[in-house]
Amino acid sequence: MFALMQHRSELLARIAAQRKQAAEIGSHLQTPLALADKALAVARFLRSKPMLVAGVVAFIMIRRRGVVGLVKGAWRLWKGYCQFAAFSAKLSSRV
Repeated sequence: MFALMQHRSELLARIAAQRKQAAEIGSHLQTPLALADKALAVARFLRSKPMLVAGVVAFIMIRRRGVVGLVKGAWRLWKGYCQFAAFSAKLSSRV
């Protein structure tokens, strides 16, 4: 009976060590897996909106300044939206 209890405690110690190893491996993979998850979400979104993708491609092709000018314009638009959202939140919190 004592041998069985000792063997059980050894097994429990081995399980705890393996659980710790699995947690360490999981923590190393968390960032790459999160990035892959976001990439899949973007791919699914673009796949579900083919007209949006076609419109963006057509807009890039028509635009004279090319992709760099488009990125600059999109960045400015995004920053403006962020400032507007912050200002709007500030106003709504005062009410």
